[in-house]
Amino acid sequence: MSSQTTATTIGKAAKRAGVGVETIRFYERRGLIAQPPKPVAGGFRDYPAATLSQIRFIREAQDLGFSLEEISDLMSLRADPKADCAQVQRRAEAKLAEVRDKVERLKGIGVALERLIEACPGKGSLGACSIIEALESD
Repeated sequence: MSSQTTATTIGKAAKRAGVGVETIRFYERRGLIAQPPKPVAGGFRDYPAATLSQIRFIREAQDLGFSLEEISDLMSLRADPKADCAQVQRRAEAKLAEVRDKVERLKGIGVALERLIEACPGKGSLGACSIIEALESD
């Protein structure tokens, strides 16, 4: 078998990691993952299993609400032999506080929307729509 048939190309890496090719390129541009060296004899770049693991780590962290900057920080901690779990825990606690704050803000938005919907008759001309009027008010 040639190295081209066994290589984990960007397309294969994307499929295995559950992301798009452009996502991998974006992570490379942002410095979250290293771009594999281009083979001297041409052919395809080979994405190692460690890179696939990093991509999955990034996606999981994004799903938990971490920004790419925060993920970069977590990845630096992950690679630092002097780092400890407490450092990661503090970052997770800070993210949880942000999420809880956002949930409270969203609850307030939900209450405001409920009030607008309850006040709207849902019929008649748009000029008499209480929701539009409320949104246009100063």
